[in-house]
Parts: sequence; C-alpha cells; structure tokens
Amino acid sequence: MNKTPTWMFIQSGVIPYRCRHGELEVLLITSRKRKRWLIPKGIVETWLSPKDSAVKEAWEEAGILGQVIQPPLGTYQYDKWGGTCRVEVFLLQVETVLESWPEEWRDRQWLSLEEAASRVDEAELKQMILAVPGLLT
Repeated sequence: MNKTPTWMFIQSGVIPYRCRHGELEVLLITSRKRKRWLIPKGIVETWLSPKDSAVKEAWEEAGILGQVIQPPLGTYQYDKWGGTCRVEVFLLQVETVLESWPEEWRDRQWLSLEEAASRVDEAELKQMILAVPGLLT
C-alpha cells in the first residue's frame, strides 16, 4: 500500500565527484550529529531552483564548488521532522575544495564509489552513486 505522507519536505542535493589518479571518487559528509554519512543536501530555498539550492548546500555543508551536470539523477525519500523528505539529486563535478566553509565542523571524506554507496542508508541513493560512471561517458 503506497501512502502519501502527511508532510512532504522538498530538498535537493548533490553527489560531488572528482577523478583522481584515474579513479572516480565521491565526497560524503557527516550528519549534524556525526552519526551518518550522506550527501550535501537541504530544503530547497523558495527563491532558488532545486539545482541552485543544491549548489548552495554543497558550499555550506561540504565546502565545495563546481559545475552541476544536468538533468537530475533522480530522487530518494527518507523520514525526518515528523514527515517525509524528498530529495532531488544532481551530479556535481567538483572544481574547488575550500579550506574554510560555513559548516566546517562536519567531517568530509573522498571515497570510491563502492565505499560511498556502502556508507549511505537509502537504497535509491546507493544506486545513483554506483551509476555515476555510466553518466560521464
């Protein structure tokens, strides 16, 4: 039975990637309480598009800048704040990793695609991470 949640929070985020020594890597960050690994994401600001909001979150939460590859990869959902969050995910080619950023208390780590997929909880997000190589050809 597919039940529509009472509250739906619209978010957007990015899967940040780079190629280092011929290998693709994905950047993950920790949650606020540092208990989980996740991608930079947040509520879509009313004055921004989902893409632009995701780029803003990447800078705030992970201290990275780069180019978004269109179109979005897909969406995933998770429960939080007494409702359901729906996250639209974009691919971000990282060009700059900043030494200082607004939420620098978060841990961030570059990982292989397989390791990154194993650290995130959501099945749909795992699939998107593992699909990155096929999207870049």
